[in-house]
Amino acid sequence: MRIELVPRVEPKAWARALAPVAALIVSFAIAGLVIWGMGRSPVAAFDVYILQPLTDPWSLREIAMKATPLVIIAIGLSYCFRANLWNIGAEGQFIVGAIFGSWLALATYGTDAGIWVLPFMMILAMIGGALYGAIPAFLRVRFGVNEILTSLFLVYVAQLLLDYLVRGPWRDPMGFNFPQSVVFDTAATLPAIAGMGRVHIGVIFALIAVIVTLIVLGRTLFGYRLRVSGDAPRAARFAGFSQARTIITVFCISGGLAGLAGIIEVSGVLRQVQPSISPGYGFTAIIVAFLGRLNPIGILVAGFIMALILIGGENAQIMLRLPLDLALAFQGLVLLCVLSADALVSNRLRIVRARA
Repeated sequence: MRIELVPRVEPKAWARALAPVAALIVSFAIAGLVIWGMGRSPVAAFDVYILQPLTDPWSLREIAMKATPLVIIAIGLSYCFRANLWNIGAEGQFIVGAIFGSWLALATYGTDAGIWVLPFMMILAMIGGALYGAIPAFLRVRFGVNEILTSLFLVYVAQLLLDYLVRGPWRDPMGFNFPQSVVFDTAATLPAIAGMGRVHIGVIFALIAVIVTLIVLGRTLFGYRLRVSGDAPRAARFAGFSQARTIITVFCISGGLAGLAGIIEVSGVLRQVQPSISPGYGFTAIIVAFLGRLNPIGILVAGFIMALILIGGENAQIMLRLPLDLALAFQGLVLLCVLSADALVSNRLRIVRARA
């Protein structure tokens, strides 16, 4: 006896819309069982993970800050995923973008350069991320190399490059030998939004990315080309759409937005370069993109949900003595449930009995 997936003739629209909701419910149920097995109350865990962050003003501001890079990166990834291309290296593009932008911040440190520094840092970060994202795209187009492997391997190259810089040329000479750069000048840091505590204007960049992508994907020829390239590659070729151009373009867009998220995190939150500038935003954003069904509005909502889980995990570590890794495992569980829900919406299960 074996189980097969048989494609449905026409999946129902309501089922596709409710699939992420069902995936989240199942994820919470499984996580509750795990927490119960660890000797903790699932009800108390739900209160700490979800209810308390949503009712505490400080936690809400922290959620907005963590959601900002997740949404920006996931928006960029949605361009690749819609074209049926797999960019798994957004974490590396995030880091390289931060390196490019931080170079200008450090080069102008102590010079009173002025307000032009921050915009150029953003531009450099997007260029750096786009160039780094173009590497797996070029290898795919020129040599047919799988973009999943190359984009993932390049993450480790970026991490090692960052580590070398902060322990070598960029290390603060007055920093008591700690591996970190000097604290950026005020002109090189993102200003906070008045009355919002630490929340910086990077939140606005995330909202702009959502709005622009809504227009691009829904009302332009380029958005139509992405949908056709992803859903019907043969039809795209017959229509004259260049596959190579599409691959290069979407990887550059994806990398550019990841790089923008990188410099936003460094200049808006950390305000200096450190050996680790990301808790895995580039990988978590993959979950955000699929949980949001590659829709900009859905990604915005999913970004806040994943940020809520991150903040809740930190609270649970303190209040319930649950390991922080549990929150990371829960992220992977959410992705598995989302993918499973999508598979069940598009296919039905059929049990095939072995013949005697």
